[in-house]
Amino acid sequence: MPTLQERVAGGLVGLLVGDALGVPYEFHPPEAIPAPGLIEFSPPEGFARSHAHVPPGTWSDDGAQALVLLASLLQRGHLDPDDLARRLVAWYTQGYMAVDFTVFDVGIQTAKAVQRLMGGVRALEAGGAGERDNGNGSLMRVLPLALWHRGTDAELVRDAQLQSLITHAHPRAQVCCALYCLWARRTLQAHPEPWGAAVAALRAMYPEGSPERGELETHVRPDDPPKGGGSGYVVDTLHSARWALQADSYEAVVKRAVSLGHDTDTTACVAGGIAGIRHGLGGIPSRWREALRGRELYEGLLRKLVERASS
Repeated sequence: MPTLQERVAGGLVGLLVGDALGVPYEFHPPEAIPAPGLIEFSPPEGFARSHAHVPPGTWSDDGAQALVLLASLLQRGHLDPDDLARRLVAWYTQGYMAVDFTVFDVGIQTAKAVQRLMGGVRALEAGGAGERDNGNGSLMRVLPLALWHRGTDAELVRDAQLQSLITHAHPRAQVCCALYCLWARRTLQAHPEPWGAAVAALRAMYPEGSPERGELETHVRPDDPPKGGGSGYVVDTLHSARWALQADSYEAVVKRAVSLGHDTDTTACVAGGIAGIRHGLGGIPSRWREALRGRELYEGLLRKLVERASS
């Protein structure tokens, strides 16, 4: 069993590696994805790479926003929506926490929210709240909150929902972020059934008849068997990660996530974060850890995060 510190480090690096692994395969249908043995940072010769200008081993907006959130948490000592919003604007406009300061693959809903922030809209009022505003943009970045957080489950859920409001304010997106954070926490705690335990904890917090409980039971449907389509819809991303995590190693999990096609970087990021917690930093193949670009961006943050877990 990896130590707590190894699981924390594995979670952060696992999401970055998963994101980078998925980048060149994004938008392709599952039938076009190479066989698992050929899924690497550099796809097989002749494969039509997405984002062909992006060097192999580069994370996308998913990893950049996750590091933006982590940097804010470590500096402020609490979830500060206004500070997080300012940093998201810096990412969008200046490439803050993006490898080579290059921003690519920005989600439509996130871009609209950041543009509202730039126009003076307050942080917790910037996210779209319509039915069609349920992309996975707030889910993909939220894992550092669970790795950093020391509060109660209720406080973790509150903060997971608050960070979602900045770009994705619909209750469904908020509920998915909350459930994912509890899933990560139970995995950190080495619970034998982390998903089921997370669902039970969330149900205990959401009263019957509340909008959040309605979203959980009607749309998220956490008791359904794991399956997914690899799309950018927040519920599908969560279930796609569950499906991928049926594999028994970090490598098999993220390759399974990529095999779904479509939003490959985010599916592998979300699944890879949980797999990294489960298997620890050492469970992530060294060839990927060594080839991951942007070391100077995440190593200092990772060190502080692990030190916090050790104290």
